[in-house]
Amino acid sequence: MRTTSNEIIEKIKVWEGFRPKAYRCPAGVLTIGYGHTGADVKPGMVVTEAEAAALLCSDLRHFEQEVSRLTASVTLSQHQFDALVSFAFNCGLGNLKSSTLLRKVQVNPADPSIATEFKRWNRGGGKVLPGLVRRRSEEAAWYFS
Repeated sequence: MRTTSNEIIEKIKVWEGFRPKAYRCPAGVLTIGYGHTGADVKPGMVVTEAEAAALLCSDLRHFEQEVSRLTASVTLSQHQFDALVSFAFNCGLGNLKSSTLLRKVQVNPADPSIATEFKRWNRGGGKVLPGLVRRRSEEAAWYFS
């Protein structure tokens, strides 16, 4: 199975930021560490950086499998794969699966309009968030590097 590069994992850590105590993200989802969500995240929960990194790597395995499956019909560079995994981790698989971004990748992974599709996903809780504007721009740049 294909895996994300260490370089993108480090970028995801920067984009997500480390939060040792459970909090609600702008979309209202209980989150901890480097963007970990799920039934195991409880109010008041605390993790170390090492625990957060382990949770991130575990979470990414699921997204790697799904991105691999969804893009099996095309050949992706490591950077293209990385950017799509990062996007799916942040936006959710449902959003990736239903996106024009994925449809364009499945037709032609080199289509330059894919960069615009990344950048459309810049909202959290219904608001444009500067951090997401920056992240999507950097993911698009990574995809095409």
